[in-house]
Amino acid sequence: MTVALDTSALLALAVDGSQRQVVLDALATDPVWCASAMALTEALPAIDRLTDEVIQRLDLEDSVRFVWDHLHVVPLDQRCLDRAASLSRSQPLRLTDALHLAAAERLPRPVQYVTFDPAQIGVALGLGLDVVST
Repeated sequence: MTVALDTSALLALAVDGSQRQVVLDALATDPVWCASAMALTEALPAIDRLTDEVIQRLDLEDSVRFVWDHLHVVPLDQRCLDRAASLSRSQPLRLTDALHLAAAERLPRPVQYVTFDPAQIGVALGLGLDVVST
């Protein structure tokens, strides 16, 4: 089984909290970990909204980048972008969420999709992904 992380899951690994253990448990089930190319791009500015402390921001960024180095990155090529556009037109999703889901759809099944975004959970289940969340 492949484990795919969205941005909320990637950030959860860097932040000490209950969601972190959920992600760690999912990662322990399989050695193949993936994320869309969008996840890092979305996570870095989100760090700035988590804390005003410069040192904490740097530590969080280091943690996210460390995890990123261990992920297979699903490219956002035209095929993925087209699928994301289709998903965002037919489902109640933001385009960024649709990009994560379109990337996860490209992975060999079964896929554990880790997200803490309620808007993505129902759509991910409808796409046949095994959702891991709280």
